[in-house]
Amino acid sequence: MAQQVRAQITRERLIDGAAEAFTRLGYISATTTDIARSAGATRGALYFHFQSKEEIARAVVDKEQRLAVESGTRIVDLGRPALETMLLLSVDLAERMQVDPVVKAGIRLTTENSNFDPPLRAPYEQWLATFGAIAAVAVEQGDFRGDLDPAMFARFLIPSYTGIQLVSDTFTGRADLLPRIREMWLFIFPAVVPAERIENARAVLDGLIPEAL
Repeated sequence: MAQQVRAQITRERLIDGAAEAFTRLGYISATTTDIARSAGATRGALYFHFQSKEEIARAVVDKEQRLAVESGTRIVDLGRPALETMLLLSVDLAERMQVDPVVKAGIRLTTENSNFDPPLRAPYEQWLATFGAIAAVAVEQGDFRGDLDPAMFARFLIPSYTGIQLVSDTFTGRADLLPRIREMWLFIFPAVVPAERIENARAVLDGLIPEAL
């Protein structure tokens, strides 16, 4: 049992080390030596747990997804209105992308999708399904227009968010990500929120991302 615990600790340390290496160097440039060094482990230990660099990269993405599900579940369990829940989820991910190495690496690896076979589709599928479902509730609650297609909304929102965080990362290392997310929602509100509820939607957004931030 003690040996199994030590093996699991080593595996998690390797995943965290890989996250640091992939965030710093990118998938193509990071070597297994870089990963082992970041984890404070040997290449032998790395290959004991993972057969390839791609396998450990997928383990990083899997861990990032688990963290996203855990965080998202906590937010959904707050029982807030659907529109506020979507805003909370978008802010939560932005904040975690700024500080959490595993989240940073998982996002980077997902956007470097062309390097993997098969492609890393699961994170996108998860977010599309989540926001599509919440958007459907927002329609029922009257915070989104009654004729809005929730799946279409999700297919627009997730790529928009992805592009915004990529550009923010390029220009400021995501230091300006929250203001850019705020701008995204301000552009979206007139298209999806009934006119009589836009002021309330903006007030909720202001409470999460102040205009002066």
